Amino acid sequence: MNTTPTLEMIDPTTLTVDINVRKDAALSASFVASIKELGVLEPVIAHRKDDGTVHVLMGQRRTLGAVEAGRDLIPVMIVASPDEADRLITQVVENIQRTELTEADEAEAYHQLSLIGVSAAAIAKKTGRTKTTVESALKAKGSTTGTQALHNGYTVEQALILAEFESDEDATAELESVIKDEPEYLDHMTQKLRDERDSREQLAALKAALEAEGKTVVEDAGHYGDHDTLRVDALKRANGEPATEEDANAVLINTDYRRQHTAIPVVTGWKDLGFIPKYERYDGGTGAQKGPMTEEQKAERKTLIANNREMETATKVRREFVRTLLSRKAAPKGWQYFTVHAITHDPETASGYDGKIAADMIGAKTSQEEKWGWNPLRDHTAATTARPEFSLIALVCAGYEKTVQKDSWRSAERRHFHYLNQLISWGYTASAVEQIIIDKHPTDIE
Repeated sequence: MNTTPTLEMIDPTTLTVDINVRKDAALSASFVASIKELGVLEPVIAHRKDDGTVHVLMGQRRTLGAVEAGRDLIPVMIVASPDEADRLITQVVENIQRTELTEADEAEAYHQLSLIGVSAAAIAKKTGRTKTTVESALKAKGSTTGTQALHNGYTVEQALILAEFESDEDATAELESVIKDEPEYLDHMTQKLRDERDSREQLAALKAALEAEGKTVVEDAGHYGDHDTLRVDALKRANGEPATEEDANAVLINTDYRRQHTAIPVVTGWKDLGFIPKYERYDGGTGAQKGPMTEEQKAERKTLIANNREMETATKVRREFVRTLLSRKAAPKGWQYFTVHAITHDPETASGYDGKIAADMIGAKTSQEEKWGWNPLRDHTAATTARPEFSLIALVCAGYEKTVQKDSWRSAERRHFHYLNQLISWGYTASAVEQIIIDKHPTDIE
């Protein structure tokens, strides 16, 4: 069989366009007009099957454009028939190199290749993409929601996030709103929704376990005698002895700023049962305060809890940002000044950093079990001389992270401004609660 390529002039309407990596040929009016006037200047690559039909390998867009432009003949380079996997991989590589594929096109191409048995590693090797990139695209295509999101023009990353929350209509609606109006906050909103979802699941599991034990779950309980239901640790028995968990007839589920839930023993109807409250409500020693918290006090407490929770969520997003930043080949611009400024202005970043957080930020593998004095970053730097600048950046960032608390937004320390301001210069988007810290300081650094 002759495998030498031959150039032929063929009627484009007689060509067969097989499964292709491009879902949308993107035939713009200017593209068709150019072909109508000048013809197809670069030959289409195709192969002729045993039945005589000519199947396009590369040049689907040119072929369809020629048909629409009404061209009678176009140049076609006839080559030996490759197998299906090689044909598709060749098309993907060609189009990626020409930056003509959308993320949806790429994901569809990888999906087609996976269906005929090509592994993610093999696809990555042939196309020059990372294995993670290919795997993410395949994962998005494996979900109905993800596939639809790609079809609607979302990126693979956005499609994966929407697929993650496909069973929660409220969450997906909120995510789509953020993608449309404030895409820079997508990471923060995603993490917030993850935290809320995890919290709901843990709460449901705890309630189910308590009810299975026959315990009554109440919605509210207090510490002072003006409440019908009191916590056990706020009660005394009739004989004056402190009440114990054995006296409880119900439980209150308390949720802290980290959205973690704890079952607290309480006594409902304590007056009728003969218990005595340990405490009465006082206001700075000026006498008993009448009634519960005011609406203003409740609003302040609600804001406090909300901001503390947002700070916890922001911490996760912030650390993931640093981890991604330090996974790149080159250190971020300006890292030298950032580290020396941190050590000279905020020396606790170097002296009190968390080695585990730092090691995680640079993806260092550690096998030793955690114990007192254990420092995986120290172990990592002892084992390799590679990329020391990344270890130094991680050390400083971990030092700052150790000083950031849930209520750091209240104190808005300058050292936290230094840290956040640097991350922002590297592409980080601060959350609303982190912005409180930034807004309390001038933009210049001492």
